[in-house]
Amino acid sequence: MSVSRVEVLGLYRRVFRLARGWRLQGAEPSESLAEAEYIRAEARALFRKNKDLVEPEKIKFCIEECETRIELALHYKIPYPRPMNLPPMGLAGKQGRHLKTQERLRKQAKPIYLQSHDET
Repeated sequence: MSVSRVEVLGLYRRVFRLARGWRLQGAEPSESLAEAEYIRAEARALFRKNKDLVEPEKIKFCIEECETRIELALHYKIPYPRPMNLPPMGLAGKQGRHLKTQERLRKQAKPIYLQSHDET
């Protein structure tokens, strides 16, 4: 088994252990259960989405993204990705010569923990 495969499987187990022990202080048990289910569903979806990656750089990037998401969830006590702030000039009209510049700015401003999420 390759090192990255062992590392990815370890991260997968770590996420599911985190979901199993997810408890919010002062919150209703149903809220904690819903958030734990969100953690499991999100992990399944993202790991399945990236299961066919073969390039070591992309695999390393996804591992780093997963570790960042885990640390943010533990630190802020929320399992959901934190909202992203758009850079200045990132929301101008969809027509005109500055469209590519605005798209590039939005892409550069996207934090590492949101790289696997598609823009909507």
